[in-house]
Amino acid sequence: MQRRSERQWRAPFAVDVGGVLSVHRRGYRDPAFATDQAGAIWRACRTPDGAGTVRITWRPVELGDRTGRARGTLVTARAWGAGAGWLLDAVPDWLGERDRPEEFVPAHPALCEAARRHVGFRIGRSGLVMESLVPAVLEQKVVGNEATRAWRLLLRRFGEPSPGPEGSVPPGMRVPPEPATWAGIPSWEWHRAGVEAARARTMAAAARVASRIEEITELTSAEADRRLQALPGVGVWTSAEVRQRACGDADALSVGDYHLPAVVGWALAGRPVDDAGMLELLAPYKGQRHRASIMAWLSGKHPGRRAPRPAVRDYRTF
Repeated sequence: MQRRSERQWRAPFAVDVGGVLSVHRRGYRDPAFATDQAGAIWRACRTPDGAGTVRITWRPVELGDRTGRARGTLVTARAWGAGAGWLLDAVPDWLGERDRPEEFVPAHPALCEAARRHVGFRIGRSGLVMESLVPAVLEQKVVGNEATRAWRLLLRRFGEPSPGPEGSVPPGMRVPPEPATWAGIPSWEWHRAGVEAARARTMAAAARVASRIEEITELTSAEADRRLQALPGVGVWTSAEVRQRACGDADALSVGDYHLPAVVGWALAGRPVDDAGMLELLAPYKGQRHRASIMAWLSGKHPGRRAPRPAVRDYRTF
């Protein structure tokens, strides 16, 4: 049987494809994510069926309805590798087909305005847990550049070339390693990537139970959270970051984030708050707290940077 290599999906809603998929990009030089000159998005993924590469393009379309014309999105995906069929099947989920933005009823003016201006925003679900977990652990308690550098170095060292026609796949794209490879990375290689022992142990331990971790996409939000936090080194923030991307969890609020409480506080109360204050402000949006926090970001009402940017540490010199 010939393997599928392309599909079209007509989303019955407007979707900001670039914005929705951007949460999976780990820095501007992420080896597993690229944008080509035509504006298409490329992703290299480790699927349950194996390595795969997918290229996604889109354009708005009009859909006939009883009220006249409604706006939709025509998405075209091409894929290569053993995971091609899985990736093509996953495209609607990635772009928020299961998302229910209508369940979000904003009451604060800033959130109302953000929701009105960003009608194409949706929360997608990748269905790939290790792909989300490893970068989230790398981001624990470090500046973003430090985490993305480690991700980049590890994929270049232990990933595999992204499958696809030679000369078409963006240069340097790499598929993340298999769980067994993550689990077997020696301590000195973590050190070379700038990852200290505590985070390295967390990722190796997660990789050893990867099959159990991947099951969280079919669990409730609370069950998925419990299973993730049962892993040594995975706390509230890391669990939320994983569930947002892998499960499309609209309520997975990143408690413990360095910037988020101030952003939510300024948008909803006109002042910075701490985690407890953020939880209080977002209590009316239970079930949609992650979406509410994103709308707070998109409102543009957060304060500008007031402190110097922290320096990137280099554990390789320690």
